[in-house]
Amino acid sequence: MSDVIQLLPDSVANQIAAGEVIQRPASVIKELVENAVDAGAKMIRVLVVDAGRTSIQVIDDGCGMSETDARLAFERHATSKIRQADDLFALHTMGFRGEALPSIAAVSVVELTTRMASEEIGTRLTLQGSRVVGQEPAACPVGSNFKVENLFFNVPARRKFLKTNATELNNILTAFERIVLVYPEIGFVLYSNGQEQMNLKAGPLRQRIADVFGKKTSQELLPVEVDTAICRITGFVGKPESARKKGGHDYFFVNGRYMRQPYFHKAVCSAYERLVPEGMQVPYFLYFNVDPADIDVNIHPTKTEIKFENEQSIWQILLAAVKDAIGKFCEVPAIDFDTEGRPDIPVFDPQRDVLEQPRVKYNPEYNPFAGGGQTARPKVTPDWQQLYEAATTVPSYTEDYLFKAEQESPETHTLISEKSPVHYQYKGCYIMTAVKSGLMIIDQHRADIRIRYERYMEQFKQKTANMQRILFPVMMEYPLSDSVMVDKFIPDLQKMGFDISSLGGGSYVVNGIPAGLEGIDPERLIRQVLADALEKGGGNTEDIHAALALSMARHAAIPQGQVLTNEEMEQVVNELFSCTNVNYTPDGKLIQRILPQQEIEQLLGN
Repeated sequence: MSDVIQLLPDSVANQIAAGEVIQRPASVIKELVENAVDAGAKMIRVLVVDAGRTSIQVIDDGCGMSETDARLAFERHATSKIRQADDLFALHTMGFRGEALPSIAAVSVVELTTRMASEEIGTRLTLQGSRVVGQEPAACPVGSNFKVENLFFNVPARRKFLKTNATELNNILTAFERIVLVYPEIGFVLYSNGQEQMNLKAGPLRQRIADVFGKKTSQELLPVEVDTAICRITGFVGKPESARKKGGHDYFFVNGRYMRQPYFHKAVCSAYERLVPEGMQVPYFLYFNVDPADIDVNIHPTKTEIKFENEQSIWQILLAAVKDAIGKFCEVPAIDFDTEGRPDIPVFDPQRDVLEQPRVKYNPEYNPFAGGGQTARPKVTPDWQQLYEAATTVPSYTEDYLFKAEQESPETHTLISEKSPVHYQYKGCYIMTAVKSGLMIIDQHRADIRIRYERYMEQFKQKTANMQRILFPVMMEYPLSDSVMVDKFIPDLQKMGFDISSLGGGSYVVNGIPAGLEGIDPERLIRQVLADALEKGGGNTEDIHAALALSMARHAAIPQGQVLTNEEMEQVVNELFSCTNVNYTPDGKLIQRILPQQEIEQLLGN
């Protein structure tokens, strides 16, 4: 029997490794920028074309590489970061495996130009599918210049599964933000298709957060700093009023490396219990400095999952640090002892101040029946029957009147012909109306959601939304990772009646809102609508329209507790029964229910 086990060629092994390390263009940028950071760069420039499909270029001013190191860097498990296994528990660099560059070279065309400060001339190295196709001397500045073209050219299945350019650019911006937040002392520039997306200068951490997420986010942060024998935690957490339902910025970094840690996220959320509504997210940027021997980063190729030796102790320290920051820096009412220049408040003295019982003064000689005049009496008209003519026009609410038939279309629910024209509102939340089969109870908020949802969906089809100008335009800022998707929703928002336009760099201006929404904070409304759309809206246009319409309907619907007149309740009921679905909201919540007449009689013992 012949042997069946064979040793895979290096090119195949590199492509297998690339499947774990290089998942999309954002993975290439992450690995190359991290290498530039490890090389001691002070300025890093990233240029992408077609969201990385066509070209990715990372230029740094780090230490550079020699001719031999440039050739050896693309070999598997070749690294300058570690020398032995024990070094894995004393890491101070971003990379250490030696898998990134060979994985990138296995699925793309790579051109590297690099030079060290001690050399007068550099080296240009070209690889295609892990195979070196050219090496020559080149004149270049100190540092490294990696150019990656035609990503996944030899793996068409992987290239086919890449998302749209907008989605891939959003992933690139997200990965870029995670790196620039760790190294505020390094300058970063990002270009997409020749247009500058980010230009971040070196500075303090708070300034870097403001440059990435906007000044408003920076103003809502509270500093956190605690130093213990186990770890040191620094950074910022958001004020309770900065909580968002969706789209919160939550970042954990350990020893300069981004990490996902749901266990620590729960500690931050626990610190805000009873301070923010349930389900709301507070932004935070927290940095852990831990002894490298107490953590293990070598458990996942992306290095975003990290194991801690003292996980429970760090959880308690984090919880206490966040609570201390909230209590120390949040504004709370204080007792004011400064009374200078204020009027004196008299103090009661029982020995000095004598209080008398109040007395009622009246004239005992007054007689209302005395005197020659007669008391004026109202004149009675002899035609007293006319006083009751108006009463005859008031309808008596008989069964025939309460349940009079109305013309209805075939699509209208049959109950519309059975309802009473007189309604009752219970606790400002429910509309109660009589029907032939019993008592109908309608949730006014959910009913208005259904009504407005179908109205907005019709506006998308007909493009007939009315816009109301606002007196003062509203400025809004979004991080670039979100602005890519926000730009995608702007045409749909304009169809709904919003006058919103982009100013570039993640800034937007709102000049008008849909008619009928006067009195609503436009910035808060748009942020909530876009947050819902970013979470649920997919690539399908109809799904995006449905997500926007549902979010708008939720925030513009009649709130619970609002008192309605009978005419307003009649309008809600009539519009509800003209909808395509009178029983459920678009997200599946029950709108109305009928309490049958038989059950009412049983409750009353009839």
